[in-house]
Amino acid sequence: MPKGFFSQGIAVLLSKPVSIHSIAKALNESFEITNLKDSSEQWVFSGPSLLIPYRPEVNGNIQVDVVDNPWPDGMGDPTEDTTLFGAWTMGFFGPHTYPQNLERAAQQAWGYPEGRQAVAEHTAFIRVRSSYTFGQVDDQAPVLPEDYDPFPELLAVDAVAGALLQMPEALCYFNPNGECLASAQLMQELKQRYAETQLPPLELWSNVRLFNLPEEWLMMDTVGMLQLDAVDHEAIFHQDACDPNEVAGFLRNISNYVYENGPVIKEGDTTDGPGGIRWQSTLLDEGLTNPPRGVIRWYPLDGREKPAGLE
Repeated sequence: MPKGFFSQGIAVLLSKPVSIHSIAKALNESFEITNLKDSSEQWVFSGPSLLIPYRPEVNGNIQVDVVDNPWPDGMGDPTEDTTLFGAWTMGFFGPHTYPQNLERAAQQAWGYPEGRQAVAEHTAFIRVRSSYTFGQVDDQAPVLPEDYDPFPELLAVDAVAGALLQMPEALCYFNPNGECLASAQLMQELKQRYAETQLPPLELWSNVRLFNLPEEWLMMDTVGMLQLDAVDHEAIFHQDACDPNEVAGFLRNISNYVYENGPVIKEGDTTDGPGGIRWQSTLLDEGLTNPPRGVIRWYPLDGREKPAGLE
Protein backbone atom coordinates (compact mmCIF):
# COMPACT_ATOMS: atom_id res chain seq x y z
CA MET A 1 0.00 0.00 0.00
CA PRO A 2 1.36 3.50 -0.81
CA LYS A 3 2.11 6.06 1.85
CA GLY A 4 -1.11 7.71 2.97
CA PHE A 5 -2.61 8.11 6.42
CA PHE A 6 0.53 6.44 7.82
CA SER A 7 3.90 7.21 6.27
CA GLN A 8 5.89 4.54 8.16
CA GLY A 9 4.87 1.55 10.24
CA ILE A 10 6.78 -1.07 12.21
CA ALA A 11 5.89 -3.47 15.02
CA VAL A 12 7.29 -4.99 18.19
CA LEU A 13 6.21 -8.59 18.73
CA LEU A 14 5.18 -9.50 22.29
CA SER A 15 5.17 -12.72 24.29
CA LYS A 16 1.92 -11.60 25.93
CA PRO A 17 -0.38 -8.57 25.83
CA VAL A 18 0.57 -5.43 27.74
CA SER A 19 -1.42 -2.36 28.73
CA ILE A 20 -1.04 1.01 27.07
CA HIS A 21 -0.11 2.36 30.51
CA SER A 22 2.84 -0.06 30.66
CA ILE A 23 3.88 1.17 27.24
CA ALA A 24 3.62 4.78 28.37
CA LYS A 25 5.81 4.01 31.37
CA ALA A 26 8.44 2.44 29.10
CA LEU A 27 8.48 5.52 26.87
CA ASN A 28 7.93 8.29 29.39
CA GLU A 29 11.59 8.98 30.22
CA SER A 30 12.65 9.51 26.61
CA PHE A 31 9.57 10.85 24.81
CA GLU A 32 6.78 13.36 25.25
CA ILE A 33 3.46 11.51 25.44
CA THR A 34 0.06 12.93 24.51
CA ASN A 35 -3.47 11.68 23.74
CA LEU A 36 -3.33 8.45 25.71
CA LYS A 37 -6.41 6.33 25.02
CA ASP A 38 -6.88 3.17 27.06
CA SER A 39 -9.61 1.64 24.87
CA SER A 40 -10.49 1.30 21.20
CA GLU A 41 -13.38 0.16 19.05
CA GLN A 42 -11.65 -1.80 16.26
CA TRP A 43 -8.11 -3.03 16.80
CA VAL A 44 -7.40 -3.35 13.07
CA PHE A 45 -7.32 0.46 12.92
CA SER A 46 -5.97 1.12 16.40
CA GLY A 47 -5.77 -0.58 19.75
CA PRO A 48 -5.32 1.42 22.96
CA SER A 49 -2.88 4.11 21.92
CA LEU A 50 -0.79 7.19 22.62
CA LEU A 51 0.88 9.85 20.52
CA ILE A 52 4.46 11.11 20.48
CA PRO A 53 4.92 14.47 18.73
CA TYR A 54 7.27 14.28 15.75
CA ARG A 55 7.68 17.47 13.72
CA PRO A 56 4.63 19.15 15.29
CA GLU A 57 5.13 22.19 13.03
CA VAL A 58 3.71 20.05 10.18
CA ASN A 59 1.25 18.08 12.35
CA GLY A 60 3.62 15.12 12.58
CA ASN A 61 3.07 12.43 15.21
CA ILE A 62 4.13 8.89 15.98
CA GLN A 63 1.23 6.75 17.15
CA VAL A 64 1.95 3.77 19.39
CA ASP A 65 -0.87 1.26 19.85
CA VAL A 66 -1.10 -2.25 21.27
CA VAL A 67 -3.06 -5.19 19.82
CA ASP A 68 -3.96 -8.23 21.94
CA ASN A 69 -3.79 -10.61 18.96
CA PRO A 70 -1.01 -12.15 16.89
CA TRP A 71 0.04 -10.29 13.76
CA PRO A 72 -2.68 -10.89 11.09
CA ASP A 73 -0.37 -12.12 8.37
CA GLY A 74 -3.10 -12.92 5.86
CA MET A 75 -4.34 -9.31 6.02
CA GLY A 76 -8.00 -10.27 5.70
CA ASP A 77 -10.23 -11.19 2.79
CA PRO A 78 -12.47 -8.95 0.64
CA THR A 79 -15.46 -11.26 1.18
CA GLU A 80 -14.94 -12.99 4.54
CA ASP A 81 -12.94 -10.51 6.62
CA THR A 82 -13.69 -7.16 5.08
CA THR A 83 -12.73 -5.00 8.07
CA LEU A 84 -9.20 -6.36 8.31
CA PHE A 85 -8.85 -6.34 4.54
CA GLY A 86 -9.99 -2.74 4.40
CA ALA A 87 -7.56 -1.71 7.15
CA TRP A 88 -4.73 -3.37 5.24
CA THR A 89 -5.64 -1.71 1.93
CA MET A 90 -5.69 1.69 3.66
CA GLY A 91 -2.19 1.15 5.07
CA PHE A 92 -3.03 0.65 8.75
CA PHE A 93 -0.38 -2.09 8.97
CA GLY A 94 2.23 0.11 7.37
CA PRO A 95 2.70 1.39 3.81
CA HIS A 96 3.91 -1.19 1.28
CA THR A 97 2.93 -4.06 3.61
CA TYR A 98 1.77 -7.17 1.73
CA PRO A 99 0.10 -10.40 2.97
CA GLN A 100 2.37 -13.08 4.48
CA ASN A 101 5.03 -10.48 5.25
CA LEU A 102 5.78 -11.97 8.68
CA GLU A 103 6.02 -15.49 7.26
CA ARG A 104 8.54 -14.34 4.65
CA ALA A 105 10.47 -12.34 7.25
CA ALA A 106 10.87 -15.49 9.37
CA GLN A 107 11.85 -17.63 6.38
CA GLN A 108 14.49 -15.09 5.32
CA ALA A 109 15.81 -14.14 8.78
CA TRP A 110 19.45 -14.71 7.83
CA GLY A 111 20.78 -11.88 9.97
CA TYR A 112 18.72 -12.80 13.02
CA PRO A 113 17.75 -16.52 12.89
CA GLU A 114 16.51 -16.40 16.51
CA GLY A 115 13.70 -14.24 15.20
CA ARG A 116 11.99 -17.31 13.78
CA GLN A 117 11.34 -18.55 17.31
CA ALA A 118 10.12 -15.11 18.37
CA VAL A 119 7.62 -15.13 15.53
CA ALA A 120 6.36 -18.56 16.57
CA GLU A 121 5.98 -17.49 20.21
CA HIS A 122 4.38 -14.06 19.85
CA THR A 123 0.78 -13.56 20.95
CA ALA A 124 0.40 -9.77 20.64
CA PHE A 125 2.15 -6.78 19.09
CA ILE A 126 2.73 -3.06 19.36
CA ARG A 127 2.48 -0.87 16.27
CA VAL A 128 4.62 2.25 15.86
CA ARG A 129 3.31 4.38 12.99
CA SER A 130 4.09 7.90 11.83
CA SER A 131 1.48 10.24 10.38
CA TYR A 132 0.88 13.88 9.49
CA THR A 133 -2.92 13.60 9.38
CA PHE A 134 -4.08 13.12 12.99
CA GLY A 135 -6.85 15.62 13.72
CA GLN A 136 -6.74 16.93 10.16
CA VAL A 137 -10.14 18.34 9.17
CA ASP A 138 -9.19 19.55 5.68
CA ASP A 139 -9.61 16.55 3.39
CA GLN A 140 -7.68 18.41 0.69
CA ALA A 141 -4.61 18.81 2.88
CA PRO A 142 -1.52 16.89 1.71
CA VAL A 143 -0.83 13.66 3.58
CA LEU A 144 2.91 14.40 3.57
CA PRO A 145 4.63 17.76 4.19
CA GLU A 146 6.38 19.46 1.28
CA ASP A 147 9.78 18.88 2.87
CA TYR A 148 9.06 15.23 3.72
CA ASP A 149 12.19 13.15 4.37
CA PRO A 150 11.72 9.45 5.16
CA PHE A 151 15.22 8.90 6.57
CA PRO A 152 14.98 10.88 9.85
CA GLU A 153 11.38 9.70 10.15
CA LEU A 154 12.48 6.06 10.12
CA LEU A 155 15.20 6.82 12.65
CA ALA A 156 12.56 8.41 14.92
CA VAL A 157 10.16 5.47 14.59
CA ASP A 158 12.99 3.05 15.32
CA ALA A 159 14.02 5.04 18.41
CA VAL A 160 10.53 4.46 19.82
CA ALA A 161 10.69 0.78 18.91
CA GLY A 162 14.10 0.48 20.55
CA ALA A 163 12.70 1.78 23.83
CA LEU A 164 9.77 -0.64 23.61
CA LEU A 165 12.15 -3.56 23.10
CA GLN A 166 13.39 -3.02 26.65
CA MET A 167 10.02 -4.19 27.98
CA PRO A 168 10.23 -7.75 29.39
CA GLU A 169 7.36 -8.87 27.14
CA ALA A 170 9.08 -7.67 23.96
CA LEU A 171 10.38 -10.46 21.72
CA CYS A 172 11.75 -8.67 18.67
CA TYR A 173 11.47 -5.82 16.20
CA PHE A 174 9.47 -6.50 13.04
CA ASN A 175 9.42 -4.28 9.97
CA PRO A 176 6.53 -5.51 7.80
CA ASN A 177 7.43 -3.19 4.94
CA GLY A 178 11.00 -4.48 4.75
CA GLU A 179 9.99 -7.98 5.89
CA CYS A 180 12.81 -8.15 8.42
CA LEU A 181 13.30 -8.99 12.09
CA ALA A 182 15.84 -7.68 14.60
CA SER A 183 16.75 -8.02 18.25
CA ALA A 184 17.29 -5.11 20.62
CA GLN A 185 21.03 -5.86 20.50
CA LEU A 186 21.15 -5.79 16.70
CA MET A 187 19.26 -2.50 16.67
CA GLN A 188 21.75 -1.01 19.10
CA GLU A 189 24.72 -2.26 17.07
CA LEU A 190 23.34 -0.75 13.87
CA LYS A 191 22.56 2.50 15.67
CA GLN A 192 26.15 2.64 16.90
CA ARG A 193 27.49 1.85 13.43
CA TYR A 194 25.45 4.71 11.98
CA ALA A 195 26.74 7.10 14.65
CA GLU A 196 30.34 6.14 13.90
CA THR A 197 30.27 5.76 10.10
CA GLN A 198 27.02 7.38 8.88
CA LEU A 199 26.23 4.08 7.13
CA PRO A 200 22.42 3.85 7.13
CA PRO A 201 20.93 0.95 9.14
CA LEU A 202 19.32 -0.55 6.05
CA GLU A 203 19.22 -3.97 7.73
CA LEU A 204 16.35 -2.64 9.89
CA TRP A 205 14.35 -1.37 6.93
CA SER A 206 15.15 -3.69 4.06
CA ASN A 207 15.77 -7.42 3.98
CA VAL A 208 18.03 -9.21 1.51
CA ARG A 209 16.46 -12.51 0.49
CA LEU A 210 17.66 -15.64 -1.32
CA PHE A 211 15.59 -17.86 -3.66
CA ASN A 212 16.37 -20.95 -5.71
CA LEU A 213 15.61 -20.85 -9.44
CA PRO A 214 15.67 -23.68 -12.02
CA GLU A 215 18.93 -25.10 -13.38
CA GLU A 216 21.00 -24.14 -10.31
CA TRP A 217 20.38 -20.43 -10.71
CA LEU A 218 19.75 -18.17 -7.73
CA MET A 219 17.90 -14.93 -7.18
CA MET A 220 18.63 -12.47 -4.38
CA ASP A 221 16.60 -9.33 -3.84
CA THR A 222 15.96 -6.45 -1.49
CA VAL A 223 12.54 -5.61 -0.09
CA GLY A 224 11.58 -2.45 1.76
CA MET A 225 13.45 0.34 -0.01
CA LEU A 226 10.12 1.97 -0.85
CA GLN A 227 10.09 3.15 2.77
CA LEU A 228 12.95 5.43 1.71
CA ASP A 229 11.18 6.34 -1.54
CA ALA A 230 13.81 4.32 -3.42
CA VAL A 231 13.67 1.27 -5.66
CA ASP A 232 14.37 -2.36 -4.73
CA HIS A 233 16.90 -4.53 -6.55
CA GLU A 234 17.20 -8.13 -7.77
CA ALA A 235 20.29 -10.10 -8.73
CA ILE A 236 19.96 -13.26 -10.83
CA PHE A 237 23.04 -15.45 -11.20
CA HIS A 238 24.23 -19.05 -11.50
CA GLN A 239 25.31 -20.59 -8.21
CA ASP A 240 28.81 -21.16 -9.62
CA ALA A 241 29.21 -17.53 -10.68
CA CYS A 242 29.91 -15.96 -7.29
CA ASP A 243 29.43 -16.14 -3.53
CA PRO A 244 25.89 -15.18 -2.44
CA ASN A 245 27.40 -13.25 0.47
CA GLU A 246 29.16 -11.02 -2.05
CA VAL A 247 25.88 -10.54 -3.91
CA ALA A 248 24.17 -9.54 -0.66
CA GLY A 249 26.85 -6.89 -0.10
CA PHE A 250 26.47 -5.71 -3.70
CA LEU A 251 22.70 -5.29 -3.24
CA ARG A 252 23.21 -3.32 -0.03
CA ASN A 253 25.75 -1.05 -1.69
CA ILE A 254 23.69 -0.43 -4.81
CA SER A 255 20.57 0.20 -2.68
CA ASN A 256 22.41 2.82 -0.67
CA TYR A 257 23.85 4.37 -3.83
CA VAL A 258 20.43 4.76 -5.45
CA TYR A 259 18.92 6.08 -2.22
CA GLU A 260 21.63 8.75 -1.95
CA ASN A 261 21.74 9.70 -5.64
CA GLY A 262 18.17 9.15 -6.81
CA PRO A 263 16.99 7.26 -9.93
CA VAL A 264 20.27 7.57 -11.81
CA ILE A 265 20.51 3.96 -13.03
CA LYS A 266 19.15 3.51 -16.54
CA GLU A 267 18.24 0.46 -18.62
CA GLY A 268 21.39 -1.38 -19.67
CA ASP A 269 23.80 0.41 -17.32
CA THR A 270 26.71 -1.71 -16.08
CA THR A 271 28.83 -1.69 -12.94
CA ASP A 272 31.57 -3.75 -11.32
CA GLY A 273 30.07 -6.45 -9.14
CA PRO A 274 30.55 -9.82 -7.43
CA GLY A 275 32.76 -12.37 -9.13
CA GLY A 276 35.06 -9.67 -10.48
CA ILE A 277 32.83 -9.11 -13.53
CA ARG A 278 30.47 -6.45 -14.85
CA TRP A 279 26.76 -6.63 -14.00
CA GLN A 280 24.04 -5.10 -16.16
CA SER A 281 20.74 -3.51 -15.14
CA THR A 282 17.21 -4.11 -16.37
CA LEU A 283 14.38 -1.88 -15.13
CA LEU A 284 11.16 -3.78 -14.45
CA ASP A 285 7.68 -2.79 -13.29
CA GLU A 286 7.45 -5.93 -11.16
CA GLY A 287 9.97 -8.31 -9.62
CA LEU A 288 9.92 -12.09 -9.46
CA THR A 289 8.52 -12.42 -5.93
CA ASN A 290 6.08 -10.84 -3.50
CA PRO A 291 5.51 -8.12 -2.55
CA PRO A 292 4.63 -6.70 -5.99
CA ARG A 293 6.88 -3.71 -6.75
CA GLY A 294 9.15 -2.28 -9.37
CA VAL A 295 12.79 -3.40 -9.27
CA ILE A 296 16.13 -2.96 -10.95
CA ARG A 297 17.29 -6.44 -11.93
CA TRP A 298 21.01 -7.18 -12.24
CA TYR A 299 22.63 -9.92 -14.33
CA PRO A 300 26.34 -10.82 -14.37
CA LEU A 301 27.85 -10.49 -17.83
CA ASP A 302 29.56 -13.87 -17.60
CA GLY A 303 28.36 -15.38 -20.89
CA ARG A 304 25.96 -17.87 -19.33
CA GLU A 305 22.60 -18.47 -21.02
CA LYS A 306 19.83 -17.50 -18.63
CA PRO A 307 16.97 -19.86 -17.70
CA ALA A 308 13.82 -19.67 -19.80
CA GLY A 309 11.63 -16.74 -18.87
CA LEU A 310 14.49 -14.73 -17.36
CA GLU A 311 16.09 -13.48 -20.56
